[in-house]
Amino acid sequence: MKKLATTMLFLLSINRAPAQKLEWTNPDGLGKNPQYSQVVKAGKLLFIAGQIGIAADGKVVGPGMKQQYEQALNNLVTALKSQGTDLAHVAKITTYVTAIDEFRTPEIVDVRVKRFGSHPPASTLVQVVRLADPTWKVEVDAIAVLP
Repeated sequence: MKKLATTMLFLLSINRAPAQKLEWTNPDGLGKNPQYSQVVKAGKLLFIAGQIGIAADGKVVGPGMKQQYEQALNNLVTALKSQGTDLAHVAKITTYVTAIDEFRTPEIVDVRVKRFGSHPPASTLVQVVRLADPTWKVEVDAIAVLP
């Protein structure tokens, strides 16, 4: 009975916790799309929309996977900096690619190692038939924790 009472008090305390306030941001330097936000902040968590190999001018940086991956990570850094943080605070990334063999080359692995260092985030890699635009080869979304 005592265990049940403790559990009930715990559940009641959860319901009384203040609701998380969400903040939506579209930082300068990243594309502005009225259909979604680039960054959503919930408490100390940041949810960052999929970043692709497009420069601030809206053009794809090149046809190669490496070029597009580097730019996607640059865009991720832009999103993080807009919230006062950096790649060291990324807890999870999901990477979508159109050609997994092209993505798993040593030169792309080197890009990842240089960016994330000795503490890489938890990661998921997914091959897709196509991204939203046929010229895009890679897209990276992330969850980060503010310091």
